[in-house]
Order: sequence, then structure tokens, then C-alpha cells
Amino acid sequence: MIRIVLPEATDTHAFGRRLAGLLRAGDLVLLTGPLGAGKTALTQGIGAGLGVLGDITSPTFVIARVHRPDPTADRGVALVHADAYRLGDATDPRAEIDDLDLDASVDESVTVVEWGAGMVEQLAEAHLRIRLDRRDDDTRIAELEPVGGDWAQRLTALG
Repeated sequence: MIRIVLPEATDTHAFGRRLAGLLRAGDLVLLTGPLGAGKTALTQGIGAGLGVLGDITSPTFVIARVHRPDPTADRGVALVHADAYRLGDATDPRAEIDDLDLDASVDESVTVVEWGAGMVEQLAEAHLRIRLDRRDDDTRIAELEPVGGDWAQRLTALG
């Protein structure tokens, strides 16, 4: 597990940009942590690093948003940003995740899911879990846990 201290909200965004440099189509990133920990801010940084179009906001009420790649950018990878927060109380949250058809786009995009622990891991055998916590002084702590694939090797690039 890798632990990163993010003193300011801008550091969370900047870390997302750095992380985007390691991401490629087919990657699943699972974000956990309490409300206000910086999950959406991290995703905004990832989106900026990927060069996707549109503002990235919390998709809580729409569950998932697809941000298309900027055709003028070099990367050309879409970002699927999902929020499973409201699915946690569902009778069968995994079935609701299945209904979103996220697996239909996971191979062609980077998929970032907030609040999806225990619900979305079936989308990709290898994935990256990131737990974000917020201290009383607004410092964020990111704990990165690589799960399968070449994630551990890729994360060494973060230093």
C-alpha cells in the first residue's frame, strides 16, 4: 500500500493529474472514503490529466457520466465517472451496477467509481483502490492499494 499526504485541495487535484499519466483504457479505479474526503476533486484531476471534455462534478444524482476525450488531445481516452452512493441502500446494488452497463465501456475508457466498494470489482479483475480521508486540518490522506495486474509496478512511477 502506498500512502500519500495531500496538504491542500489543490494537491488532491494535482495528484489526480499525475495519476492520469499512469492510466490507460480498461483501467478501473475505485474511490472510497467519507463525504468531503476529496473523491470528486481527485477525479477532476484525473480528468484534467486525461484531457477529457466537460466539467467533472459529482454524479450522485445521475449515477454515471461519460466524459469524452478532447479530439485535439494526445491521449484519446474517455473517462467514465460513476457514483454508487445511492445504490448502497438498494436491495441488490450489484444488479443496479449491472443495469448501468459500465462493463460495456470499461475496456475503452478509464472508469472511476466513487462509493463502489463491494459492488464494482467484478468489472475488472485488476483495479486500483484508493481510500481518501480528510483530517481536521483539511489535509487529505490517499492510500493506494493495487489489486492484480501490473498496478504495483505502475504505481512505482509515483515515487
